[in-house]
Amino acid sequence: MSSMDYERGNQANGCLDRFFKLTKHGTSVKTEIFAGITMFIASVYILAVIPNLLSVSGMPHGSAVAAVILTTAFATMLIGFVANVPVIVAPGLGLSAFFSYTICGAMGLSWQTALGAVFISGTVFVILTVTKVLNKIVDGIPQVLKTSIGVGIGLFVAFIGFKNAHIIISDNATFVTLGNMKDPAVLLTLLGLFITSILLAKQVKGGLLIGMAFTTILAMVLGLTKVPISSSDIFNLVPPFPVDTFGQLDVMSAIGYGFFSIIFSITIVDMFDNIGTLIGVTRKANLVNEEGKFEGLNRALLCTSIGAAAGAVVGTSTVTSYIESAAAVADGGRTGLTAVVTGLLYLVSLFFAPLFLLVPVQATAPVLITIGVFMMSEVTHIDFTDFTEALPAFLTILLMPLTFSIAQGLSFGFISYTLIKLATGRHHEIHPIMYIMTVAFIIHFAI
Repeated sequence: MSSMDYERGNQANGCLDRFFKLTKHGTSVKTEIFAGITMFIASVYILAVIPNLLSVSGMPHGSAVAAVILTTAFATMLIGFVANVPVIVAPGLGLSAFFSYTICGAMGLSWQTALGAVFISGTVFVILTVTKVLNKIVDGIPQVLKTSIGVGIGLFVAFIGFKNAHIIISDNATFVTLGNMKDPAVLLTLLGLFITSILLAKQVKGGLLIGMAFTTILAMVLGLTKVPISSSDIFNLVPPFPVDTFGQLDVMSAIGYGFFSIIFSITIVDMFDNIGTLIGVTRKANLVNEEGKFEGLNRALLCTSIGAAAGAVVGTSTVTSYIESAAAVADGGRTGLTAVVTGLLYLVSLFFAPLFLLVPVQATAPVLITIGVFMMSEVTHIDFTDFTEALPAFLTILLMPLTFSIAQGLSFGFISYTLIKLATGRHHEIHPIMYIMTVAFIIHFAI
């Protein structure tokens, strides 16, 4: 390397240092790059899982892959540049399931209308963040419901994993029953779940990705998915564009169908997903102040809400901050440079979009189930000795998978919390915002 090249390298590092405040946060360009690579490896499984979920709605699979990649790259780099945090932002698992199975499946709406709902939700999120109303809403919802939402979504996502793999099937007498345990596809899913669980238990980096890759290879051997026979099955010289989904959102139709419950559910779930992840990750990265608060929280939330609205235009469900960001923090990532590196790697993965189309449900189902396990762990923070807390939590958690709807679980949780607190003379524990939400949910059921 010539002295001129060395000097240019130092200048580039200096610019990055000043912009991302690397020295202030006790990190370096090299550390941030490696942390960005780690975050990419820890989260890249979503490029197989999310498009599979979205395609259930009727959305073209190929365009769904490209849309997820572009949205993730944009939203992740945006939060890196604007909020300077080492966080990945991508379409959420729970909300993607809600998108396909509830809005498009149970409610019978088109995926274009569902995208319209996502866009409205993202726009509402932007307004709530800019006006600081978001903080008041968050403060008004009791901790027990915040916790229950995450646990309920975990069960919902895991249930979808079991359903997609046909481990659980429908039954006229008992509603659900065990699937055919002699079916090679079912056995492969269980093997994939076992292998993935071992990798996670041993804390192997990229355990979800490795488990998914292993199961996909076995699926090819068993003839359960296509075997790549040419380079075009793995790699594209010209990166694909989501032509079938870009700009296809139908906002006007979204306003006419169960508007309140859909928009409210998407917004509330996305809000708590983001806040919970951002607070957890920034604490691990020592980015909080003396009071334990992350000063850039509003900027980060604004980025995720803009990402959600933009994602709807491109063709994906609502984006959220991913807990896999913690892997980058563990590897030393402390600034937005980590997120920018991850976003750039997602752009590179656009060339490998055909590869993600080969991943079968037998490989993605174990991921959904294990994610459900992770989310279930929060149940220990619920006080089941207090029945006024236990009942709303129980209804929220159980009714999400049983009704196949995040919105219905939220409805019963919010209504039951307010009513049981009032009936037991503990009205002083109810924030005014809860009365507003409870009345809104009751009106929704009435009409």
